[in-house]
Amino acid sequence: MDFRFNTLDPVRNQINWLLRPLEYVSLTPRLFFDWTSNYFTTRSELERENQSMKLRQSELALLATQGELLLAENQNLRQLLNFQKQLTYKTLPVEILFNPPNPISQRIVINRGSNDGLKAGNPIANDAGILGQVVRIYENSAEVSLLEDRDFAIPVQVARNGLRAAVFGTGRSNPLELRYLPVASDLEVGDILLTSGIDGTYPPGFAVAMITRIERNLEKNAANVFCVPIAPVNRYRHALALLYETQGDAKPALQKSSSNPTGQTSDNAGFAPGRRQTRTKGMQ
Repeated sequence: MDFRFNTLDPVRNQINWLLRPLEYVSLTPRLFFDWTSNYFTTRSELERENQSMKLRQSELALLATQGELLLAENQNLRQLLNFQKQLTYKTLPVEILFNPPNPISQRIVINRGSNDGLKAGNPIANDAGILGQVVRIYENSAEVSLLEDRDFAIPVQVARNGLRAAVFGTGRSNPLELRYLPVASDLEVGDILLTSGIDGTYPPGFAVAMITRIERNLEKNAANVFCVPIAPVNRYRHALALLYETQGDAKPALQKSSSNPTGQTSDNAGFAPGRRQTRTKGMQ
């Protein structure tokens, strides 16, 4: 009868209505266990995912930093290449290997030496200006004294008026000094100092430093002039060694200036000033 006419459905519905709360109560432990297990599983997965995201973020930050470094290095190399094309004498690309562990001196070691044609005294520069000078030479490396080194000195002239002087290094992170000038010297803050070229080591016209402070002492008739290097001394890894030879560059000019109206040249033609003085001294 129940199968044919569904006579027990009302009774079944009433019993189901009475037993449904008991079913929920009996299922509560299993539901609680499932919810707890799912909660801790989800939390563990989130912690692992969070840790993985942090690691990935660190890797991306490192890659971004390396990308910025490579971009700056690429830009520096392009500037050096364009600068190298503008020079009329030979140059040699160099790379800075390391700084010697000496807190007093401001020197670096480069990857070029005597086997590459480098000589002691060759200037080191970049597109901004002079960085230093080779002071010690090896076969495959060399030691360079930077502008800030205590033993460094370079003859310069003021770009504004041509006044000649000498710039001296005073130590790491200290301003450069322009020494041996009278108090009435025509100097101003912001003047650019260029290589004068009178020493025969540095080619003329390279930027060296900019005057930042002038202290005039009327009693001693002296001026304390402080400067900062124009070229970034401790920034890039690549630079150029200037294979500058004064005698070779000055030889045509001396021959032309020493020629007489008859077309004959004097005995001193073709000698650089330093060599001519040596020869005269020997004759004396």
